[in-house]
Amino acid sequence: MKDIGYLAQDISILHRQYYKDTGELFKKHQLNPTAACILLTINDNSFINQNQVAKSLVIDKGLATREIKKMESLGYLTKTAGTGKSIILTLTSTGKKIVPVISNIRKQWWENRFAETGIKPDSPLISAIQTVVDSIVTESLE
Repeated sequence: MKDIGYLAQDISILHRQYYKDTGELFKKHQLNPTAACILLTINDNSFINQNQVAKSLVIDKGLATREIKKMESLGYLTKTAGTGKSIILTLTSTGKKIVPVISNIRKQWWENRFAETGIKPDSPLISAIQTVVDSIVTESLE
């Protein structure tokens, strides 16, 4: 068995494969996998601003800005004034309609991968990874 140090490498492999496999599916909606994650994050978090999106997904602020601007031009989201200089991101009706579609693309990819390997969605590995991710996101939001 490989030591746990390989876990980051293995997760990177999964991440790249997910992007390769889902890229064309998201492209049909003028999105990419990162944009899809941003939309899902906005959907899951009311009154979220651009900086919080970048921090919660641990992505570069510039990338978040570019993707959000593109999705705003596509009519998926709007920006409204928040507290101070913050801008609140909100899904439009078009954005709300695309969320189940992109959520399903993501869900199907993982269900297919799990089915191919025999891993169950309630595997302890899943909750362990979620615990680590939660600790990273919590740190970045502080």
